[in-house]
Amino acid sequence: MSSLRRRYATATAHLQAPFAIVDLTALRDNAADLVRRAGGTPIRVASKSVRCRALLREVLAFPGFSGIMAYTLPEALWLATDPESADIATDILVAYPTVDTDAIARLAATPEAAAKITLMVDSVHHLDLITAAAPDPAAPIRVCLDIDTSWQPLGRAVRIGAYRSPIRTPQQAVALARAIVRRPQLHLDGIMAYEAQIAGVGDAPPGRPLYGAVLRWVQQQSRRELAHRRAAIVNAVQDITELRFVNGGGTGSLHTTSRDPAVTEVAAGSGLYQPRLFDHYRSVNRRPAALFALPVVRRPAPGVATVLGGGYLASGTPDPSRLPQPYLPAGLRFSATEGAGEVQTPLLGAAADTLAVGDLVWMRHAKAGELCEHFTHLHLVEGNRVTATVPTYRGEGKAFL
Repeated sequence: MSSLRRRYATATAHLQAPFAIVDLTALRDNAADLVRRAGGTPIRVASKSVRCRALLREVLAFPGFSGIMAYTLPEALWLATDPESADIATDILVAYPTVDTDAIARLAATPEAAAKITLMVDSVHHLDLITAAAPDPAAPIRVCLDIDTSWQPLGRAVRIGAYRSPIRTPQQAVALARAIVRRPQLHLDGIMAYEAQIAGVGDAPPGRPLYGAVLRWVQQQSRRELAHRRAAIVNAVQDITELRFVNGGGTGSLHTTSRDPAVTEVAAGSGLYQPRLFDHYRSVNRRPAALFALPVVRRPAPGVATVLGGGYLASGTPDPSRLPQPYLPAGLRFSATEGAGEVQTPLLGAAADTLAVGDLVWMRHAKAGELCEHFTHLHLVEGNRVTATVPTYRGEGKAFL
């Protein structure tokens, strides 16, 4: 048995699987590495990748982290107003546009929250919706202009990057900025430009060196193009109104985005837990911090151990990279005909013969915060013991998406 597997087994011997843990030593090491890579640029922690208020508090106490990037307005309102988190949730950027008019009205009616929360917009339609739900100019709603960062070397014929904002040029950004400042119910607070094709795509795919080289060239070209366009957009908008922040980057691009003079803050979250999808970055060298344990419930054949549950698939393009990873003991793999199942998962390989009914298999989720949608609590491990058990968002009865 590996020393890491032995340590986790000792720490959690009193728990009944399935359960999830976070290795606090690994989490803190990962946070320190993110800060190092950000090079002094403040990091806004992405709550969708954490989904646990106790761990948001842990991360925000770490020098170098400042502010939260939420994923829905109801989540932001909860963080900003609930006594358990109001003291740490003092600057929340909602990373995606909202059409929840009830939540917008609650935001406008809650000065405590309105002073902390910034909404995302990329269209006049968003402005119309917000001002209809929050029409009082005496309490303006803070908004952030989202910018399309995709690389389009041949115009619309080739698009490399996520489908996000329609705002791409300085002229488009200025037009929307002017529409914002003409409305007394709104205040333009900042700009966000998240380069998903750089921050969220590993540049060292295993076993594909040629593809990796092409990918790195594409990312480099995209980075250069975006640096010029982002600077032009920021300068043009700042001629209209002063901006409090310009946000960019993600776990995979902190070391480059933080060096962009136009960027005042970066965002990261996945690198704290180090899920499976973030293993294949040359710039990322961290320890998995979030794991889940499944019990072996059958030994149906030699070389096969079947665990309870396991079908915790990650969002995104449906392919094998979205499956969880059998992590400890090493050497296990999924059955090609069954994969990760809803109620049971057969795992194959020589390591299966070292497992008995009742033993644990440690798994890694492909993405970060989505793990917390399957567990009500996280057991925090330090050394050879569990030092705390804390609720996830789900454990607190919250399901924002």
